Amino acid sequence: MAAVLKIGDSELDIRTLLEQLQRHQLLPRLVQEVVLDQAIELIACEPEEAFKTFCRQRNLVSEEQQQAWQTQHRLTQEQMYMMALREAKITKFKEDTWGNQVESYFLERKVKLDRVLYSLIRTKDPSLAQELYFRLNDDGGSFTDLARHYSEGQEAQTGGLIGPVELSVPHPMIGRMLSVSQAGQLWSPTPIGEWYVITRLEKFVPAQFDASMRQRLMDELFKTWLQEKTQATAVQPLVT
Repeated sequence: MAAVLKIGDSELDIRTLLEQLQRHQLLPRLVQEVVLDQAIELIACEPEEAFKTFCRQRNLVSEEQQQAWQTQHRLTQEQMYMMALREAKITKFKEDTWGNQVESYFLERKVKLDRVLYSLIRTKDPSLAQELYFRLNDDGGSFTDLARHYSEGQEAQTGGLIGPVELSVPHPMIGRMLSVSQAGQLWSPTPIGEWYVITRLEKFVPAQFDASMRQRLMDELFKTWLQEKTQATAVQPLVT
C-alpha cells in the first residue's frame, strides 16, 4: 500500500495512519473538525476581511510578522488564508445559530454566574469551630486573624478571603448559603464532609450581560453542540 504521509524518516500508508490516529486518540478530534467543516461549508465570508481580522487578533501588523507566523506554524500563505477564512466562518456560524438565544441562556445560568467575595474558616474539630464562631459573632474577633491561625485549608494564607469567584465554584452547599446571604452575614459552623465550615459573605457581584459574557456563553453553547454532534456521528473505517 502506497505511503500517503512522511514524518521524519517514517512513511505512513493509509492503514498505518488510521491506526496511529486511533492509538493516540486523535480520531475524535479529526471527526470533530470534519463535523465542523460540514456545518460551515455554505457560510459566505469575505476572504480579505477575514484575513485582516485574523492578523489583527494575533497582532500580526507587518508582512514580516505574518511571514514569521507562517514559518513558525509551517504554513503556506494560502493555508494561512484558508485558516483565517475558516475562523471567520465559525464565528459567523456561532452568531447565526445562537446569537438570538444567548441572552435567555444567560438568564438561565445567571444564578451560577454571579460572583461572590467571601471569607471561610474550616476545621475538622467541631468544638474549635463552635468556639471560633462565638469569637467572631459575640466577641467581634477578626476573621482574618482567626482564619490565619486556625483554618486548615489554603485560605489560611489569605486570612480566609476567597474570590471573587462565580457561585458555581465553591462547594454546592456553600454556594447555596452565599446565594441567600446579605453582605456581612456570618454562618454558624456547617458540616460539609469531614469539615466544619464557617463562612461570611463579604461582597456580592451580579453577573453582567456584557460583550465578554455574551461571547463566553455563545462559545459554551457552540462547544456543547459540537461535542454532541461529534458523539452522534458514525465513524466507519473503509480500510481493512
